[in-house]
Amino acid sequence: MPSALITGVTGQDGSYLAEFLLERGYEVYGLVRRSSTLNFERIQHVQDRLHLLPGDLLDPNSLLEAIRAARPQEIYNLAAQSFVQTSWNQPVLTGEFTALGVTRMLEAMRLLAPEARFYQASSSEMFGNATESPQNEATPFRPRSPYGVAKVYGHDIAVNYRDSYGLFVASGILFNHESPRRGLEFVTRKITDGAARIKAGLQDKLALGNLEARRDWGFAGDYVRAMWQMLQLEQPDDFVIASGKTHSVREFARLAFEAVGLDWEEHVVADPRFVRPAEIHELVGDCRKAEQAFDWRARVQLPELVEMMVQADLERVGR
Repeated sequence: MPSALITGVTGQDGSYLAEFLLERGYEVYGLVRRSSTLNFERIQHVQDRLHLLPGDLLDPNSLLEAIRAARPQEIYNLAAQSFVQTSWNQPVLTGEFTALGVTRMLEAMRLLAPEARFYQASSSEMFGNATESPQNEATPFRPRSPYGVAKVYGHDIAVNYRDSYGLFVASGILFNHESPRRGLEFVTRKITDGAARIKAGLQDKLALGNLEARRDWGFAGDYVRAMWQMLQLEQPDDFVIASGKTHSVREFARLAFEAVGLDWEEHVVADPRFVRPAEIHELVGDCRKAEQAFDWRARVQLPELVEMMVQADLERVGR
C-alpha cells in the first residue's frame, strides 16, 4: 500500500486529493494545524480513513515528526495562506507559510525521505500581468501580490532542491480551480453563495470588485488528478494545468444567476472596496505540455462547474 502525506488536507484541493488517493489504495496521512476550532468539514466523509498528524509549516520539527510517522512515498505540499486579498493585509505571514513553508517541507523531506516524490502547489498568480498570452511553463513571472511573490519563491526553491539534491520534485502551475468546497471568501464561491441566498430571499444585493477581470477557471477535482499524474512520471518537471479558456467575473456571475432563474444585473453591484491594490487583468493557461506528458485535460467546463456550485449552495442554504 503506497503512502502519501498531504499538507493542507482540510482545504479544497487537499480534500479532493485525499479522496482520489484513497480510491487508488493509498494510505493517506494529512498534516493538520492545531486550532481551538477544528474545521474538518471538507474531509468529514473520509476522515475515518485518514491518518491525521499534528504539524505546522512554521514549525520544522513538527514536519520532521510527520514524515517519520507517515514514511511517505509521495508528499503533496498544498498548505499555504492561499487568499490573495489577505496577502496584502498579512504579507509577512503569507511569506512565512506560502514561501518559507515550502523550504521547511523540502528540507524535512531531504533529511528523512529523500527517495520520496514531492509535489509543490504553484500558482498562475505567479504570472501576474504576463508578457504573453496564453501563459505556459516558459512565460516569465511578474507577480502582482504578496501571495504571487511568495508562490514564486516556493516554486523556485522547489526547482532549486530538485537541481541541487537530485530530489524528485514536480510543480503544478495550476490556474484557478473551483468547486462547491471553495472557501466563501473567494469570488467564485462568493458569487454562487450570493445567488443562492438571493434566490432564498436572505439578501438582495451582491457586492463584487472588478467585474472585468478574466480568469481561466476549472474544476478542482480535475486538477488534483494532474497532481498525482505528475508524480507518476519517470522524471520530475513543472507543468501548467489549465482549461485554456478565459472568462470574466461578469460572465461567471451571469451564469450563476441564470442557474437560479434571476437576472444578475438586478442584484450585483460593483464595490471598489473589493478591488485589488494591484489588479491582474487576464490569466489563461496553455497546458499542452501536460497533455503530451500524461494526457491531462480539463473535463468539466465552466457552465457545468457553475451549475454544480450553485446547486450545492442552494442545498446548503435550504438546510
